[in-house]
Amino acid sequence: MNNVKLTLIGGPTVLLEIGGLRLLTDPTFDPPGREYRLGPVTLHKLSGPAQAAEAVGRLDAVLLSHEQHRDNLDDLGRELLATVPRVFTTPQSAANLGPNALGLAPWAATYLTAPDGRRLRITATPARHGPHGAEAFSGDVAGFVLHWEDDRAGALYVSGDTVWYEGVAEIAQRFDVRVALVNLGAARIEVVGPVDLTMNAAGALATARAFSNAVLVPAHYEGWAHFQEPGAEVARVFAAAGLSNRLLWLAPGVATEVG
Repeated sequence: MNNVKLTLIGGPTVLLEIGGLRLLTDPTFDPPGREYRLGPVTLHKLSGPAQAAEAVGRLDAVLLSHEQHRDNLDDLGRELLATVPRVFTTPQSAANLGPNALGLAPWAATYLTAPDGRRLRITATPARHGPHGAEAFSGDVAGFVLHWEDDRAGALYVSGDTVWYEGVAEIAQRFDVRVALVNLGAARIEVVGPVDLTMNAAGALATARAFSNAVLVPAHYEGWAHFQEPGAEVARVFAAAGLSNRLLWLAPGVATEVG
């Protein structure tokens, strides 16, 4: 997949521009300083978006990994969903959203048609938001793989919130991924204990080795108090492994061409 542009808005929110299509991942546009309570958990937002929601412009679809956590879909992000033609997410999340939401089980696929008539295939992929059995407290989460219908080479992978586990390894076996947008940060919350709920630096390194043809684009590793690993730790681990050239860091608000 060539001529893909990525713009980091902030946190997990990235604008994908592919063949005239414009897709947004996990919309988060609330200002910094907010607190979000969900049962015994309180999330603290430390930094705001590089662009306001109205500045993003036309969108063809949102790729929503899950709707139940405010660091992946905050209040202004939820408002945005109503203005977008399609929202692709998990069946669990789709049931809680509007009629424009389509729930995709792992390995299910749908399509968007680009201005030139090509069809972009969007496949939902497995994700696990923590250790084995995490779904009981985290709910269902999805990632996505995107590629043109007539060309499976050079796919783009959007991890969503997941740790490294066998489900991610299977994605690498099924698809020739060339760009992997990976949520990192090693998120932890006190009520769960000292376990990572999103990918840590070691998991990112395992992902890079599994997706051997891909450049890894870090996202969602800063801006919230529950993150344990800054980007500098990921950079250090990759440098120690001699794989620094496999990382592509996005500057917030700046469109970067990849692929």
